[in-house]
Amino acid sequence: MESNNYQMAIDMLRCHLGLSEEEAKQQLGLTQQPTTETPSGTTQSKFPYQASSLMS
Repeated sequence: MESNNYQMAIDMLRCHLGLSEEEAKQQLGLTQQPTTETPSGTTQSKFPYQASSLMS
């Protein structure tokens, strides 16, 4: 399973940011991210940051 290679990163996101396992996987791009409609009709990611910016 691909997520086994990312388990440490998943655990870090869960512990330090309080994300669920599914949210952490979404941040790592392991699942398709849900999008929400904004009032202007544009789509926006549920999370305002990218996991890669947190790991640097």
